[in-house]
Amino acid sequence: MANPEMNQKENKIIEIATFYVGDALCGIDILNIQEINKQVDVTIVPQSPDFVKGVLNLRGRIVTIIDLGKKLGLSPIRPSKDNRNIIVDSQDEQIGLLVDRISDVLTADSSKIESPPANLGGVQGSYFKGVLKTERSLIGILDIEEVLKE
Repeated sequence: MANPEMNQKENKIIEIATFYVGDALCGIDILNIQEINKQVDVTIVPQSPDFVKGVLNLRGRIVTIIDLGKKLGLSPIRPSKDNRNIIVDSQDEQIGLLVDRISDVLTADSSKIESPPANLGGVQGSYFKGVLKTERSLIGILDIEEVLKE
């Protein structure tokens, strides 16, 4: 279900941080991001869901790291030097989204964001607020709260 705020045709300029999960280009409104880091030393949490990579200590706060590939129903994130954790705030808890690699920050007119299809590149459409078409690609704009639901 699309977010009604994203469907309003108001000319609001937003910045979108883009990143790759496998070959899928995704984006998050930059206002939802606390930081991006490359800390990959996580502590495994026994009996956690398979998409939970583990937890890490980020300046005294425990942050749960989610393998975004597994969570979205795609291939797990392949370990590489390009992996990054996108730290977002969700319901007063910091969550890290492990992605394959970071791309660009784009400025876009929110009225250009279209409703997401029911299935976007093999991913359930409910995980997305919308899609943004650029000259070179189609960017799935993630709905963070929907992705982080159990």
